[in-house]
Formats: sequence, C-alpha cells, structure tokens
Amino acid sequence: MAASYPKLQLRDLGNTGLKTSSVGFGASPLGSVFSTVSEEDAVAAVREAFRLGINFFDTSPYYGRTLSEKMLGKGLKALGVPRSEYIVSTKCGRYGEGFDFSAERVTRSIDESLARLQLDYVDILQCHDIEFGSLDQIVNETIPALQKLKEAGKTRFIGITGLPLEIFTYVLDRVPPGTIDVILSYCHYSINDSTLLDLLPYLKSKGVGIISASPLAMGLLTDHGPPDWHPASPELKSACQAAAAHCKKKGKNISKLALQYSLVNKDISTVLVGMNSVRQVEENVAAAEELATFGRDEETQSEVEAILIPVKNQTWPSGIQKS
Repeated sequence: MAASYPKLQLRDLGNTGLKTSSVGFGASPLGSVFSTVSEEDAVAAVREAFRLGINFFDTSPYYGRTLSEKMLGKGLKALGVPRSEYIVSTKCGRYGEGFDFSAERVTRSIDESLARLQLDYVDILQCHDIEFGSLDQIVNETIPALQKLKEAGKTRFIGITGLPLEIFTYVLDRVPPGTIDVILSYCHYSINDSTLLDLLPYLKSKGVGIISASPLAMGLLTDHGPPDWHPASPELKSACQAAAAHCKKKGKNISKLALQYSLVNKDISTVLVGMNSVRQVEENVAAAEELATFGRDEETQSEVEAILIPVKNQTWPSGIQKS
C-alpha cells in the first residue's frame, strides 16, 4: 500500500482565479527526453500525482517531439475525473524542428496540442523560450494571436517562458495590463541561483502568476549530476557536485533540499518538477509534506549555500545573443 499524504498546499496563480498545487508535474520526462519511459509508467505517474494532490500539469509539443503531450493526454484521460479538477499548461513556438512564433504557426499549434492531449481546451498556453525569437514579434504578433485563441475558448490564460529574466520585463512593459496572465521561469530560484527573487515585486505588481521550474537546476543539484549537454560552466558543475557529496556524507539528499528551498516562498505559485515514475512523484510530494510539517533543514542548507558562494547566481547564455 502506497504511503498516504495530506493534500498539497494550493496557491493562487496570479489573478487567474486558478489555485495550483505547490508542486507541479513537469511532463517533459514523459517524452523520454532523459530516458525511455513506457506508456504504463507515464500513466501511473500522472495518476499517482493527482491522487497525492498535484493538480497542475505542464507540457510542450517540443518535449520528446510531441510524445510528452501524447503521454500526458493518456494519463489525464485515465484519471476519469471532471476536467475542472486539473490544470493543464502547454506551449507553442518551439518545436522539434525549430522555433516559429508566427501567428499562423501558433494558431495551428494549439489544435495539434489539444488533439494530442485529448482535451477541448488548455488552462494556459505559453510562448516557449521566447529569447530564441524576436521579442517584438512576441509582443506584436504572437500574443495577439494567443488572445484570439483565448477568445475562441482554446486556452483560458496566456503565458511566456524563458531563461533570461529580462525577457519578462521587456514583454510585460509592452503589452496592455492583464494581457499576460502567467510567466514560467526556470533555473532562477534554487539554492545556487535565486535571482528570480528580485523580479517578484515587479511580477506581483503586474498581477502575473509565477511558475518556477527546474528547482534542481536541470540536474546540477542531484547525486548523479547533470547530463553531458548541460550548459553550466565547469566551475558551477564542480561546486554543485561538491555540495551534493557533502549532503550525501551527512545522509541527506541534495535534490530534496533544493526542492524544499524552492517551495518555501509562497509568492511562487507552483514549483514545477520533472517526473517520470510513481517513485519520483512520491519522493517529491513527501519532500513538500516534510517541509510543511517540520520546516527546512537550516543547518545543511547553510552548509550547501557556503559551498556554492563562489558560483552563486551564475547562469549561462540562452537565446539569440545580442552583440
């Protein structure tokens, strides 16, 4: 019999009226992005997540070249619950074959995504990794196209995602208030990089819901370390490796510590974690429940932060580089 947990904390997602679970289900691993995931395991992970109180599921046609959306769709269908009981977010503009933020492509994109997800609408449609496109095109062409899709009932809310934090202010300053409902930032709110903190007052003033993804910094804050393609500097990789080794020596787990660090800030509506198995789902929910019950491991966190001081807030380039 699997462990039973109290329901996860729900948090307001900006001004949307949606309440998201503090831990969100990142479905990119369901596209076998990191390792092969069977349909059976994908469906079981989604079902277990929902059973344990996760109500927010995030995907993209880019993940596994559409496979993530298909797998998530099968998992959600298997829940057999009313559509209003879960929140689904997908993306547009980034595909296996490249980037295309044109109005024509994103309009076609949502119909393709809905078919794969076996849904009539998504709750959030986000422009995916906008730093790889023209931000002016996002403002003048893509967002207006998404507003039409919102009016057509294909998405309830609109969002933007990306790595460099300045993309959010650039776009939000150039669209009418209330146009963008949600932003998804990744790798900027964890033990090694908390630069998203500086942007929170601005985002709150805009009434925007805040999703923070990759609390494990795309594998940096894990025992097994990041994948070979990880863009971090050698210094950042080796500092995170040392921090992970320190935790292990103390009988602690750096991934749990990192997730708990990200979950503490209630201004962040949901912390998105990639999951591909029942075991991963249960570990992540247990970490959230342990935090809610006992609080953070302040001692180990301080020790890890001390190890990471030389590389604190170090990031990496992403997108079209300006000269």
